[in-house]
Amino acid sequence: MKFSKLSQLFLVSSIGLLVATLLTACQLVTIDYVFVASSAGSGTSSDGQIDTYAVDSESGALRTAAPSVSSGGVNPIAMTVTADYKNLYVANKSNNTLVHFTVDLNGKLTSKDTVTTSNAPVAMAVDSAGTYLYVVSGPNPSVLTAYSLSSGAIGSVAFQQTLSLSGVSGSYANDVLAPTGVAVLANTSTVTGNGVFVTLYDQSAYNPGGVLTCIQPCANPGWIFGFTVGSGGALTPVSGSPWKAGIKPSAIAADPTDRFVYVTDFASNQVIGYTIQAGSVLNFMLSGPFSAGSEPAAIVIDPRGKYIYVSNSLSASVSAYVITQATGIPSAAVNTTGSATNSTDPLPVSIAVDPALGRFVYTANELGNSVSGFRLDPNAGTLTATQATPYPTGEKPTSLVIIPHGNHATQTVTP
Repeated sequence: MKFSKLSQLFLVSSIGLLVATLLTACQLVTIDYVFVASSAGSGTSSDGQIDTYAVDSESGALRTAAPSVSSGGVNPIAMTVTADYKNLYVANKSNNTLVHFTVDLNGKLTSKDTVTTSNAPVAMAVDSAGTYLYVVSGPNPSVLTAYSLSSGAIGSVAFQQTLSLSGVSGSYANDVLAPTGVAVLANTSTVTGNGVFVTLYDQSAYNPGGVLTCIQPCANPGWIFGFTVGSGGALTPVSGSPWKAGIKPSAIAADPTDRFVYVTDFASNQVIGYTIQAGSVLNFMLSGPFSAGSEPAAIVIDPRGKYIYVSNSLSASVSAYVITQATGIPSAAVNTTGSATNSTDPLPVSIAVDPALGRFVYTANELGNSVSGFRLDPNAGTLTATQATPYPTGEKPTSLVIIPHGNHATQTVTP
């Protein structure tokens, strides 16, 4: 069979177009960058590291992106990012440092400035306007510090508050409060005061396997302290604060609309819900607390405000819940298999949802030296494992945060 030159040209062009289409279809499209902080060295004075991974838009699989960088200190314990995703902060527990990094469009981190805290930092959060970095450190004493931010750079201390049960009814002469988490309401919140909430537990009243040092009868071990933000970053205790928060609150999160706050109770395997009232006052949520897996360590709410995900450190799993929008009450856990178990590698201690599409969930697994990935069904909240999960990391990862790639919009919710 013979072809004319025109037919041959058309055939060659068609084949070339088909090949190009297939190659384009096979290209990996990055929608997010995942940053994982881990203890890279084996010595007590070895700097930690931050690894950068790219998220594939179709599979959710992670691949190495920008080169790893030093965390700028020893034993990184927590990270947070600004709302514009241009600045990342890491808290290094063993040498009491906070390190600021800028984030390039390709996910590359560049260290910019460092400050030293008076005692070990534990958790931190940035307000949505990017004006203050809130850091809780401790214990003995436990302190909430608001650092001023200028174009991402960490500035002077705007306000500092020692966290104590002094003045609360009962005997607390020997209380030793240990901080575990901090959450900040949005600056655009309709809640008066743009609340800041800190979770702590009283080590003198909760000491498994040890001796209680509190003056009997012991007080409630778990607490939430609430503050409103005033002029110049001044913090004022909220009326009724502190509120009881189980036995050992381990993490805290507020929903994107600033109507609800959720706390994980590590000791009782539960999630405690609160509604946010005027003046950032918290009220216990009806029907709570809500069951979780064994020793829940971290909590995150998807960017649409529809689902809650909790990483359970002892059971190596993720619990998933649907938020009832009218009341904030989490439903029974949802899962494609009908169980409440989404398995991870051992000891998942940090959890995050991708902000670009809100379709993937990742956990940092401290004993697994890995990240576990899940695909999130946006219509049901169910999770399924991503391709090739888990993904190897540095030694003992303790924290992860995610930023969207520059050419992808973030997901939001307006109930």
